[in-house]
Amino acid sequence: MMKSLIVNGDDFGASRGINRGIIEAHRRGILTSTSLIANAPWSEEAALLSRTVPDLSVGLHAHILDEAREPAAGPVAGDGYRAELHGQFLRFQQLMGRPPTHLDSHHNVHRDPRLLPHFLDLARQYRLPMREHSPVRYFSKFYGQWGGERHLEQIRVESLVRMLETEI
Repeated sequence: MMKSLIVNGDDFGASRGINRGIIEAHRRGILTSTSLIANAPWSEEAALLSRTVPDLSVGLHAHILDEAREPAAGPVAGDGYRAELHGQFLRFQQLMGRPPTHLDSHHNVHRDPRLLPHFLDLARQYRLPMREHSPVRYFSKFYGQWGGERHLEQIRVESLVRMLETEI
């Protein structure tokens, strides 16, 4: 069986700098996938830039906000979050002209047991692989930033290979 490595960059659409960094990382060969925040200020630019790199996999990076337009953290009310998630899915399709390749969430809010059923329903409905709920193994430790500091030494192929070897 052949194995593939997917290196995903979240927050596509959050800023012009992130957009350009994701495109550059893909063009240089390290980034194979990204996750688009469909309701972010620079999501239209991100969608346009993605057309210049057709081999870049683009998934939906759901950014779920509560009634006060803050990241979801408080009690989940009714089907509002379900509607918001489906709305972001439709916005993604409008921007990209196709469905996402995968589903994940900003700050991993899909892990919240009150939100998880909505994410799983959407993933099943559209047959989308979802972070931590698909056959694809997810390595959460590969960020290159923690404790408020950047650790650029971690963001190298050799470091990633070492990490994968110790996890397997």
